[in-house]
Amino acid sequence: MERKPTLTLMVGLPGAGKTTRAKELERETGAIRFTPDEWHLFLFGDDFHDPREHALHDQRHDRVEQLMWGLGKRLLAQGVSVILDYGFWAREQREEKFQEARALGADFQICYVHAPLEELCRRLDARARAGQKDVFQTITREDMEQWAALFHPPDEAELAGRYEGERDSGMEREENGGRREFHE
Repeated sequence: MERKPTLTLMVGLPGAGKTTRAKELERETGAIRFTPDEWHLFLFGDDFHDPREHALHDQRHDRVEQLMWGLGKRLLAQGVSVILDYGFWAREQREEKFQEARALGADFQICYVHAPLEELCRRLDARARAGQKDVFQTITREDMEQWAALFHPPDEAELAGRYEGERDSGMEREENGGRREFHE
């Protein structure tokens, strides 16, 4: 029996380890991974903390994500599994992708990568001290605190693949290799 493709959403705050885990899943499963920060840096450089570029940064980032999702949908329709490494801070974003994956005939899973705020800030400080040139180099503690307040972690129903109006989808997901992950 041919296995259905899976859409995996990487969920969590910056610095939690989403991209590291997404790369592991990519190697383990052969899925195609889409990490917007990598594309954004390659195309536009780090325009995140330039106040004059804030609106432009957001427009660019949204367009990169739209491009990635367009390619992701085509891959899923062709039977190829996809990993979206976007963060997905809101339940509504995750539910929208769940519905779209179902419409494409794909399985769906959330990989939630969590670390406490203090650990996130420690990791960001360590990256800055190491001189890593990536999107994290200019993120401040204040940014992290604001983002943590905006973030809505997935609940148990979401992690089991159940959204309102979906009956027994969680059981189906567990049978099809549904994944619930927490890292601290």
